[in-house]
Amino acid sequence: MIAIPLVMLFLFCSPQQSGKPPDLTSQPSPEQAKEQYEANRQVSIHINELAGNIHSEAEARVFVDAVAEHVAGQQLLWWATTSIRHRVAHAEYDAASDPSRLIPEQRIVNVWNEYVRELDAPEEMLVTVAEMHNLRDALYTSNQYMWKNKRFPLSLWIMPNVYAVGSDGKVASGCRAVEALRILYDLSRFFQDLQSARERVRKGVLASDLARQRRQDATPRPPIAKSHLWTVSADPNPVRAAEYRYAQAHGGDDYQRLLERLYQELFPTD
Repeated sequence: MIAIPLVMLFLFCSPQQSGKPPDLTSQPSPEQAKEQYEANRQVSIHINELAGNIHSEAEARVFVDAVAEHVAGQQLLWWATTSIRHRVAHAEYDAASDPSRLIPEQRIVNVWNEYVRELDAPEEMLVTVAEMHNLRDALYTSNQYMWKNKRFPLSLWIMPNVYAVGSDGKVASGCRAVEALRILYDLSRFFQDLQSARERVRKGVLASDLARQRRQDATPRPPIAKSHLWTVSADPNPVRAAEYRYAQAHGGDDYQRLLERLYQELFPTD
């Protein structure tokens, strides 16, 4: 079997295959494409507004449901729509309503590194807290830029309101729940983002500081870090091969139990 990606199983899961291959010869008309673009734009704006206006656990659940349904459509596994969404929504509300309840970066690092070790993936995939924070800073900086820039289509994956932000306008030292899943997804799919963060840590700089300096220099340049989650990337990631090997060696049930255990560590009950 093909391994289910870590975060997709945590919250979204992979949509089930219908058995009917897509019609690759059918292309939408320009008008249909425009309508679809506008529909996606409105959905992204709506979900971003939900993320920025969480005042109760019920509102957090509406936000989490909207994210999951937009990502995976209506073909989610049943268990993912109950216990997982409930726990994520609870953690999302806690983090959005009380900064002291943010998910510590160290916990996310611990969960990720445990996953890497369990898969027997290369040690280069292990992360530090400094690298995690630097990656979050880069993604938030990039997402803010693209969300405000009309040259980029609005997308669920560049919503700025999912991030925990401090009074200084930078990402806080802890994460919100959906933000944590988004960061883990990036780690599991886009190794180049971790490599870039690692290089910035080595130089002692943050992407947000570099972006601010460029604005002060009045030099128009591309965003500091690209958001890859709404594009297709062919860049290799050592985790992908390790996921496949683990699933082949241990079977799908063991892989799912591993993910469920890590998920409970990421979002522990009170």
